[in-house]
Amino acid sequence: MSRDPVEILSATELRRTLQRLATQIIENNRGVEDLVLLGIYTRGVPLAERLGQLIDGLENTSVPVGALDITLYRDDLRDIGVRPLNRSEIPCDITERNVYLVDDVIYRGRTVRAALDALTDYGRPAAIRLAVLVDRGWRDLPIHPDLVGRKLPTARHEQVKVLLEEIDGRDGVLLY
Repeated sequence: MSRDPVEILSATELRRTLQRLATQIIENNRGVEDLVLLGIYTRGVPLAERLGQLIDGLENTSVPVGALDITLYRDDLRDIGVRPLNRSEIPCDITERNVYLVDDVIYRGRTVRAALDALTDYGRPAAIRLAVLVDRGWRDLPIHPDLVGRKLPTARHEQVKVLLEEIDGRDGVLLY
């Protein structure tokens, strides 16, 4: 028996959450100097782009935003199945920069571990921080986000689905 999904964040709430995360990134970084945002494919990329636009609007300056493909660095490909490769787009030299990795949901921590491994191919940042829209708990690895849009305790059998206009045609967060 399948249940209807529960809306966790509406489009308006998602927008407000991203505004708060953008402000927190600026505050935690003490401005935007040396700041780089890298979205983790798939939904982390448009989230990073949105955060970059929000930061640009708040600070009146452009922040480098890029995309990171972690597919070849995953240790759980057998569990998650075949994934298409995307091209990492690193907008600048990240050496001695403050890099914020951006993703939609953190669950077991394996995606972030892979992202940390992938990032080392591009330089040695001064600091690496993690901003996620939803933290659903259940970590397998000792990896925790620095900034969280919404903490959402879940059961292991539940699924969190982030919907983004750029990919899904609408914004929202659903729990199945």
